[in-house]
Amino acid sequence: MPKSAVNRMSRLVDFPPAPPRYPQESALRPVRVGVIGCGYWGPKLVRNFSRASGCEVAGVADHNPAQLSRVGEDFPNIPGTTDYRALLEDPDIEAIAVATPVSTHFTIARDALLAGKHVLVEKPIATSVREAEILVELAEKTGRKLMVDHTYLFTGAVEKMRELVHSGELGEVLYFDSTRINLGLFQHDVNVIWDLAPHDLSILLHVLDKKPVAVSALGTAHAGTRMENLAYITLTFDDNTLAHFHVNWLAPRKVRQIIIGGEKKMLVFDDMESNEKIKVYDKGITVEQGDREAVYQSMFHYRVGDMCSPRLDPTEALLKECCYFADCVRNDETPFNNGEAGLEVVRILEAATHSMSHAGTLVAFAN
Repeated sequence: MPKSAVNRMSRLVDFPPAPPRYPQESALRPVRVGVIGCGYWGPKLVRNFSRASGCEVAGVADHNPAQLSRVGEDFPNIPGTTDYRALLEDPDIEAIAVATPVSTHFTIARDALLAGKHVLVEKPIATSVREAEILVELAEKTGRKLMVDHTYLFTGAVEKMRELVHSGELGEVLYFDSTRINLGLFQHDVNVIWDLAPHDLSILLHVLDKKPVAVSALGTAHAGTRMENLAYITLTFDDNTLAHFHVNWLAPRKVRQIIIGGEKKMLVFDDMESNEKIKVYDKGITVEQGDREAVYQSMFHYRVGDMCSPRLDPTEALLKECCYFADCVRNDETPFNNGEAGLEVVRILEAATHSMSHAGTLVAFAN
């Protein structure tokens, strides 16, 4: 990195000293990572890449010198620059993590891919389907890894949800119901759908492992803003599964909850719970088969069984994701949360936004 672009820095109170590396010290060559963006999420990436075995943070960038200084106070040995291109020009940096405002994701990720860097970009991958498609095409053309930072997919809770669904313990999935609401933060460059919904859309696609056929959405803007701060999204699937999402920046309390209803059992994921985040209920209905006359009578039997809360992997999700990204780079493996996965989320976001602007019109996805 050019010395003129480097700004040495010194120790931050927001972050405790990094504990031993995870999963363990490694003799493998380190993947040298540059982190672009030192606002809210960037410092978390710096901390976790610094802890991840087989990784080394080789530089950070932010256009705001004050943000650089904050990170530098806790990581004095990592050089920083106000020009992210300095990281792209550094031949010793092979991967870039992008943690900047959504409106800048495309430009920075594109520049990084063109510079021959592997890229981890914060969600959503871009602000339009076309931009996301270009990034996917660039990654393919340059032979670089493109991974989207859908951190929730690496939590013990979501890993367990996927396991329970794919093992058949819940039976056929009937519905997926998600609520992600809180007071703020109002964004200036995206509406509430683009800000909050990517988390739960990525969970839905990863856990159910199938794509919707249509979407509809309703939303509104309050407080004199042009960005919708409240929205309801509904996804339909060709097998009669229904998914519903409630996202809101204007709620009196913070709620992070997903309910998956299955034929055999039902699951509740409450991310605000400190201990029992996943609860599996042996509850449901049984419908007796009878003659035509009996169908019109009450033939439903309600099953109420036990509730269990399975043990979850407590490892920090972002740390696992940083290790996984480095492994994919080092071993030339395609990540499951790759550019195509990020593109699918953006495809839903864009269609939902179109539906919302047309009073909830149903928008079908092309096959």
